[in-house]
Amino acid sequence: MARANAGNEDRRRRERLAAALRENLKRRKAQQRGRQAAAEAAPSTAAPQQANPESDR
Repeated sequence: MARANAGNEDRRRRERLAAALRENLKRRKAQQRGRQAAAEAAPSTAAPQQANPESDR
């Protein structure tokens, strides 16, 4: 009887860990998407650089 109970606990523990890993992966992917979106948006929001008339000489 104790062995069956230990098996159930082990199975539940593995299921909990698997669910936690899935949630962690989802969170990390969302963070990465946010970083990529911010990086892509950053250059377009920066003020355009003005040409330096001194560099043409």
